[in-house]
Amino acid sequence: MAKTTAPYWNPLQANHADQWTAIEGSNGLIEQLFLAVDEVTGDFTRLTRFKAGADTSEFGPQIHDFPEEIFIVSGELYDQACDRWLTAGDYASRPPGEVHGPFIAKTDCLVLDCSYPSQVMPHAADS
Repeated sequence: MAKTTAPYWNPLQANHADQWTAIEGSNGLIEQLFLAVDEVTGDFTRLTRFKAGADTSEFGPQIHDFPEEIFIVSGELYDQACDRWLTAGDYASRPPGEVHGPFIAKTDCLVLDCSYPSQVMPHAADS
């Protein structure tokens, strides 16, 4: 099965506000909206919105065993793992196992995230 599809629409318009969901444990400071999902593979494309004051230190650094791509659409986000402020236009293609975060947002920040769980890399211990 392929990712879900949708005709042109603008997820940032106010009439779509009810489609955003808060990420658990973020006190409502981080929200997500899934744009496309492949229910079979788990691959997805989503927008993640960090509101000013969001801090994921409580979640610690993140590591996935699948690749993902991120694009900063607007705002700024500090990635503690690489000690760098990410700003609008920054892009990363992260390989499986790359450490990222925790993140801090001093201003609102919008991130496009394309994740590919269908491409999970087997762990060396599993070979």
